[in-house]
Amino acid sequence: MSFRRLLLSAQILLLMFSGATDVPAQTIERWSTFEVELAGPRDGNPFAEVELSAEFRCGDHLHRVDGFYDGDGIYRIRFMPYLDGGWEFTTHSNRPALDGKTGRFACTPPAPGNHGPVRVGGNCQFEYADGARCTCFGTTCYAWIHQPEQLQDQTIRTLASAPFNKLRMCIFPKNYAYNTNEPERYPFVKKTGGGFDLRRFAPDFWRNLERRIGQLRDLKIDADVILFHPYDEGRWGFDRMEAASDDFYLRYTIARLAAFRNVWWSVANEYDFMKSKNMGDWDRFFHILQKRDPYQHLRSIHNGSKWYDYGKPWVTHVSLQSSDLTGGVRLREQYHKPVVYDECCYEGNVEWLWGNITPEQMTQRFWDGILRGCYVGHGETYLDPKDILWWSKGGVLHGSSPHRIAFLRRIIEEAPAPLVPITNMFGWEHNAIAESGVPGRFYLIYFGQHQPARKDLPLPTDGRFEIEVIDTWNMTFTPLPGTYSGKCRIELPGKPYIALRIKRLDGSAVEALPPG
Repeated sequence: MSFRRLLLSAQILLLMFSGATDVPAQTIERWSTFEVELAGPRDGNPFAEVELSAEFRCGDHLHRVDGFYDGDGIYRIRFMPYLDGGWEFTTHSNRPALDGKTGRFACTPPAPGNHGPVRVGGNCQFEYADGARCTCFGTTCYAWIHQPEQLQDQTIRTLASAPFNKLRMCIFPKNYAYNTNEPERYPFVKKTGGGFDLRRFAPDFWRNLERRIGQLRDLKIDADVILFHPYDEGRWGFDRMEAASDDFYLRYTIARLAAFRNVWWSVANEYDFMKSKNMGDWDRFFHILQKRDPYQHLRSIHNGSKWYDYGKPWVTHVSLQSSDLTGGVRLREQYHKPVVYDECCYEGNVEWLWGNITPEQMTQRFWDGILRGCYVGHGETYLDPKDILWWSKGGVLHGSSPHRIAFLRRIIEEAPAPLVPITNMFGWEHNAIAESGVPGRFYLIYFGQHQPARKDLPLPTDGRFEIEVIDTWNMTFTPLPGTYSGKCRIELPGKPYIALRIKRLDGSAVEALPPG
């Protein structure tokens, strides 16, 4: 056992047996959710009238975290520890029954597979908190938590074997084509006679949301939580709440969800279609997230027809709706932030152009975006006799692109280092090309819908390379005979959706790719 682990074990033993506290000492692994449960007043409206928070301290590290009322006289405070060792906390409240409660817990190293929350790393890329590479492959199921329990369970089972590790999902229910059923649960308490009490939350809804986010976490899937959206049209009124209710809802959401390591914040989907909000509102929501989220989870906002200014300092990454992925390199250079094409149209056959691209087109867009240094999101909208479309309700996947996306994800994860785009390999011909972090070591070249029968490659002269032809649709690798160096001509199948994987042989020196 290492000295560091011996020291940590001693700290844990000291913590467990030192001093009386109101909450028994516990142990919890790094980046998991520590929870304090307290009994408190039920009178009046505890959601709005009771203030509760706690200060968590580990050495010089101090964080103040908001608590929340969970109904039935139960209050909770959640915290995600990010440092190993002993932590202490003290509660603060305007109610004596909740004020001044103390406790301790020990944070232990994370279990295998627990890399912590996703953050922005170097070179406009995502990485995990422990520095591990994050290969983000997303999909969308907007209203899956608003469906019957069996359908929610089926969605989880589908995701367990799908290639996606990020899921875009709404908190508020959705009123839209192929999604008009009434949910079983709502974020707020229903008032007698109709409408909702926007000062009282419905704990049963939030517990189910948390359970589903926890299931996603266990599948190593991040929940890209959409906080607002325009798909209400007055049916419930959640898209046109007053500013005070918006802010009240946001603070409660952060208190309940921020301690989940797999949460991202999407302030809105198609924000510019919400006519009751203005730019000041959107900026204010970002500021609330910045102030109230002690872990600074990823934050962005998704466009309709008008882009938000992703250069604003409180935005961590670009979240786009666009079918043109060829500009990804330019966007990276413009914003100096990760670029995510969360919606690039949907594989399916519904009546709208955004929802009836072919599986070949969806697969191509993943290759086009990822080899330009961006991240791409999948979606599926195949007609169903029961109107269960994956993009909105989840269920099962029917399309052919997920298998090809899984194939691409394997290729990306097998690369020796995170890939970065390059544009100088063929001069004015800007194919989708990426190389590993060390220039001259590894290349992926994608030809998309083009079908060259041969290609001249300007490889580095100092070193030998092996080349594989990848059929991205049929998911095959065909090694080319021999090895290659410098300028060389290779023969290709002369059909679309072909890529090349080029690897420097072990022992070859590394030389940067010559321009042009």
